Amino acid sequence: MTQGTLKEIRDAILSGDLDAVGSLELPESYRGVTVHSDETGMFEGRATREKDPRESLHVDDVPLPELGPGEALVAVMASAINYNTVWTSIFEPVPTFKFLQRYGKLSPLSKRHDLPYHVVGSDAAGVVLRTGPGVHRWKAGDEVVAHCLNVELEAPDGHNDTMLDSEQRIWGFETNFGGLAEIALVKANQLMPKPRHLTWEEAACPGLVNSTAYRQLVSRNGADMKQGDVVLIWGASGGLGSYATQYALNGGAIPVCVVSSPEKAEICRKLGADLVIDRSAEGYRFWQDEQTQDPKEWQRFGAKIRELTGGEDPDIVFEHPGRETFGASVYAARRGGTIVTCASTSGYLHQYDNRYLWMNLKRIIGSHFANYRESWEANRLIAKGLIHPTLSKTYSLEETGQAALDVHRNAHQGKVGVLCLAPEEGLGVHDAELRERHLGGINAFRDA
Repeated sequence: MTQGTLKEIRDAILSGDLDAVGSLELPESYRGVTVHSDETGMFEGRATREKDPRESLHVDDVPLPELGPGEALVAVMASAINYNTVWTSIFEPVPTFKFLQRYGKLSPLSKRHDLPYHVVGSDAAGVVLRTGPGVHRWKAGDEVVAHCLNVELEAPDGHNDTMLDSEQRIWGFETNFGGLAEIALVKANQLMPKPRHLTWEEAACPGLVNSTAYRQLVSRNGADMKQGDVVLIWGASGGLGSYATQYALNGGAIPVCVVSSPEKAEICRKLGADLVIDRSAEGYRFWQDEQTQDPKEWQRFGAKIRELTGGEDPDIVFEHPGRETFGASVYAARRGGTIVTCASTSGYLHQYDNRYLWMNLKRIIGSHFANYRESWEANRLIAKGLIHPTLSKTYSLEETGQAALDVHRNAHQGKVGVLCLAPEEGLGVHDAELRERHLGGINAFRDA
């Protein structure tokens, strides 16, 4: 019954009969990518890099969750891999079941999320199936993408900046029923219009990283980038850095792209960046051993940046690797410059020489995802063809473990997509003219 019903839903979407979606029966269950609470100790004794998401990520039949007020059920055509799914899959820094347990204590409605399995994924593109009481902006049949900000907005803290809400969470990471599934449960205010010139898999991949890069680099809540700023971007061809590179170029800034291979350097040049550092070719070793950094390598790195920029240090450092690079980032920023950080993919315990920070009046800004307004602005730029998705490869739902392993081991370019209900790539385009004008940008990472 479940697969038959989902087939009817998928067939209606693929045929363009979106008005019929709301009248179709909902399935009792659906397939989703999960981790299991009884397996959280499976990687004990292994180094982080040796933990394999293919072992912990399962494709299970899970019950359809109850739809509550202000919520929506979405038929997910495609999703994407983010680093938070890697963290979930290797149970670091803590198993995400701790997040679900904490959320479950908030209210009878949030108790639904506290389960022995966690349906993961923080990106989705699809079609609204049902909306709960109090939802007026969206209806069944609407084509949407979802951003991953989940907030309650009952406390005053979040009403100036929703990221400061006392009950702010990342959907599919700190909540259940995420986007790597055939159906997802979201708060209706997570929904945004699907860009009409993109395929399902292209539309699914910008959500988390595009909004994160927008807040971190462009927004007043982040670095507040201006024209002419020199912006040092770590991992500039990756899922997050590829959007930062585009924002720097679009905003009249001067990106200095740090990558780890000639292939990734070529992608940055294809995007329009002229100043690229291949850190592998240069052989930078910022750590002499596990406890000791090497300031001489910071100096060598800083000299390379000045060589490329004509003597200028970065106004902004776009940080997300964390422990491995943070000492170099603080050193490299110009006097009065800004280091803005949103993650720590190489380790959470950052060390840096504070003399370079306080004596040179530098600032460190913490940035986490994006508020509702920033998410909409970032999606608007995608819809207008001013920022492009950086999709490089697409996997099936059953291959999600391999997709996550690619990201875990940095064996990918840009973003890695996952087909959910969509039977193949290339579907979902409604504005062929706009697409044709921007096809080179859309395919930049695929061609790589």
